[in-house]
Amino acid sequence: MIRLALALCLAALPVTGSAEDEAEVTYTVMDFADLDGWAQDDHASALAAFRNTCGDMDDPDWRALCGVAAEAGDARAFFELFFRPVLVTDGQEDALFTGYFEPELDGAPYRTERFRYPVYAMPPEARLSQPWLTRRDILTSGVMRNRGLEIAWVDDPVELFFLQIQGSGRIRFPDGRMARVGYGGSNGHNYRSIGREMVRRGIYNAHQVSAQVIKAWVRRNPVPGEDLLLHNDSYVFFREVSEVPAEKGPLGAMNRSITAMRTVAVDPRYVPLGAPVWIEKGGKAPLHRLMIAQDTGSAIKGAQRADIFIGTGDAAGRKAGRLKDPGRMLVLMPIQRAYALLSDWVQ
Repeated sequence: MIRLALALCLAALPVTGSAEDEAEVTYTVMDFADLDGWAQDDHASALAAFRNTCGDMDDPDWRALCGVAAEAGDARAFFELFFRPVLVTDGQEDALFTGYFEPELDGAPYRTERFRYPVYAMPPEARLSQPWLTRRDILTSGVMRNRGLEIAWVDDPVELFFLQIQGSGRIRFPDGRMARVGYGGSNGHNYRSIGREMVRRGIYNAHQVSAQVIKAWVRRNPVPGEDLLLHNDSYVFFREVSEVPAEKGPLGAMNRSITAMRTVAVDPRYVPLGAPVWIEKGGKAPLHRLMIAQDTGSAIKGAQRADIFIGTGDAAGRKAGRLKDPGRMLVLMPIQRAYALLSDWVQ
């Protein structure tokens, strides 16, 4: 184990800075001894995930560390020698961890009696005119028909709706083949929450609503359920992701496959994409783990807001749907960057 005496002298001193038009940002440089559960983690798994995307980081400090990571034998020693954990806060919301997953749908490359719901590619006019038509217009006006925009057909409109929320997924064809689809654009309308609309209509109370509850209610009530889904004006189009084998994770914001339980989506205004982050999540199933910031999301806003990638399929979806916990997240910054923050504060 390699420690620097200087770190013990400088750890936990607060440093303040700013991020574009946001509230004042505070940086607290800490030591690895301050991380609950650090010694028990599988650092080699985190290092493998870090290597997967660090080569795409533009900054010279990060690229230099990526080169060292390629030859690192002792993963824990690598992180402790070259990084320092930094707690970044923005004075906004309390820390919040949620989960996301990659859906897996049953489908076919052509329409059948069972597979009747199309997964659409984005029409060219939608790219030229933003916002474009609403979800209701897209699905009921016939504007998409007979244009060859169907990537695949699936058997469940509710699962297709949630595929659009997640932004990527896999489609299993009857012959066992897998097709992966990724985000291909949107119609430019803001997302309107179906759960909040159910509460507004008096269907459920707020504490009762979850993805599984929404799915079950829509399936039990197909006519009002269809109308409920059309309440969300936003519509997501897809593209085929042929460059990623089906057995690997979906593409994240860094255009590389992400890793279940080692990838986290963050707000890149506060956390550099590709950076290691230490997660201390509370709740009924505490999680203390080194992860890599390899993704983003439209709902992930704030220095202490993070979305954990759970994995692929229904089981991952159920687990992700239950995850909504407090905690804290620390960014592992290159050691010279962390100490530069302290120097700025002292001056």
